[in-house]
Amino acid sequence: MKRIEAVNDFVVKFANVNGSGSASANELFAKAILRMGVPVSPRNIFPSNIQGLPTWYEVRVSERGWLGRRGGIDMMVAMNPQTWAQDVAEVEPGGYLFYDSTRPLPASAFRDDITVIGMPVTAICNATYEDPRQRTLFKNIMVLGALSVLMDVDPAVIESLFGEQYKGKERLLESNVRALHAGRSFATDHLRPPRSPAMGLKVRRANLVGERIFMEGNAAAALGCVYGGATVCAWYPITPSSSLAEAFERYCRKLRVDPETGENRFAIIQAEDEIASIGIVTGAGWNGARAFTATSGPGVSLMTEFIGLAYFAEIPMTIIDVQRGGPSTGMPTRTQQADLISSAYASHGDTKHPMLLPQDPAECFEHAATALDLADRLQTPVFVMTDLDIGMNQRLCAPFVWDDARAYDRGKVMSAAELEAGRDFGRYKDVDGDGIPWRTIPGTHPTRGAYFTRGTTRDAYARYSEAGPDYVYNVQRLLKKFATAANLVPPPMVRAATKKTRLGVIYFGSTAPAMDEALESLALEDIHLDAMRLRAFPFPASVHEFIAAHDHVFVVEQNRDAQMRTLLINELEVDPGWLIAVLHYDGTPITARFITERITRHVHALAVQPRRERV
Repeated sequence: MKRIEAVNDFVVKFANVNGSGSASANELFAKAILRMGVPVSPRNIFPSNIQGLPTWYEVRVSERGWLGRRGGIDMMVAMNPQTWAQDVAEVEPGGYLFYDSTRPLPASAFRDDITVIGMPVTAICNATYEDPRQRTLFKNIMVLGALSVLMDVDPAVIESLFGEQYKGKERLLESNVRALHAGRSFATDHLRPPRSPAMGLKVRRANLVGERIFMEGNAAAALGCVYGGATVCAWYPITPSSSLAEAFERYCRKLRVDPETGENRFAIIQAEDEIASIGIVTGAGWNGARAFTATSGPGVSLMTEFIGLAYFAEIPMTIIDVQRGGPSTGMPTRTQQADLISSAYASHGDTKHPMLLPQDPAECFEHAATALDLADRLQTPVFVMTDLDIGMNQRLCAPFVWDDARAYDRGKVMSAAELEAGRDFGRYKDVDGDGIPWRTIPGTHPTRGAYFTRGTTRDAYARYSEAGPDYVYNVQRLLKKFATAANLVPPPMVRAATKKTRLGVIYFGSTAPAMDEALESLALEDIHLDAMRLRAFPFPASVHEFIAAHDHVFVVEQNRDAQMRTLLINELEVDPGWLIAVLHYDGTPITARFITERITRHVHALAVQPRRERV
């Protein structure tokens, strides 16, 4: 058997039971390697209950800096008997299995093509601790200690992380350090040659992280809302978006409290349901506040009537949709990109909403602030479409950038002075051809600039009217405004292949890190693709031009029904035959291997087909 041997380039997966305290220890493993200067990309795969069900934590270690899931596991730390068979089956041939050997297992439980390393973790903890809770919690720290010996992870780095985590809690700090070194001692005495096979996966200090930061997308979006000027957040708890609203509150308490008076300069309301939360945001936006809600797919479903009101009454608001698996309750703790169509056309009747598509926490920060500007400028709901993979997993990303001289774009807001001077005010009147009317903030002027906000149809001066021409004028103007939005949203990013090619690929959001790696792997197989990463909807003209420039374009997304492909066909009226769907939707983040294999298969099929003539 040829063992996998790698330095700073491997995947480790921890299989645990939810509620066992494993998450903290697993995160320490990832952060310790990161502190040694080696890029990591961890992903937490957890159940939708409080405790007792299986949970996994996957850590990609990549000296090259790849941050997407690779596919395949080089070492499985199997600590959950419930999932033993599937966990063992996931290990790559030549890989490693680390397990709790307290209870002997038959030879049939193992594989001949992997290296097995057993440590009686439960027996050691039972002999060391009397408290059942301590036995469970410190088991994970002992495993961490053993792995630090086997993989050359610096224990001083782990101890430093303990110090940060348990600052001011010396008793917890000391007990964790003791458990760490107990695991190290056992591994040193029993898990190294000649008593045990050598571990071929090693960590070596490097300086490859640079200035990048390590952060969750939900926290990044929350901070973007603070910097973007949001003062009102109304929300109802729903996985995986709840931590976004909670982070916004934490940041506001640090950054939005008047230092002189101690008064809060923000309002955060946990409403009784999603309908109430979007109603609050609608009222705040109408009143001139920058307001947002954080939710997921089921929440958007409940919010659609208010979203339609805000669209037709032209009220600014921002909705951050941290997508999960659906429909219905679906997979609440798994990731997908499956709310695209429901968000783009949210509400009944003819509606269209801008959507921003961040790829990582840095863009979550940037796009959250941008969405607040766009909502004001366009006077409409704007969606930020993140997902569980970005929102709840820590990711290496570029440091956040903010220009303190940046002014908020409030759009066309008529002032008291302009009203006093007799300027004509038609709330729903297009005065300069971009489809965006002027608005006033309530209370701007004592007698002028007032209007009645209604969800029913009206004329350009907000007067009730069911006349067909008035209705057509309004909805056509809204289409014109949507076309204007295409030139205001973040433009797509294009990367040309190193060789001329008739093939392209379109992707977006959390698919990006795996796509970056897949493009290189495909090029090594002489499959070259021009690549376009979408960052927003509506699509600017460059998207149509990119599709038209290629014979076939792959559209890579994480949903069953090829929703982005549908939007491209519907909005750009392109030939569906040009767009080839590459779909991943099992609830786990897409992998580079999956993308590479699927595109390779399609390219080989295209090679035997006649080249399609354009009409």
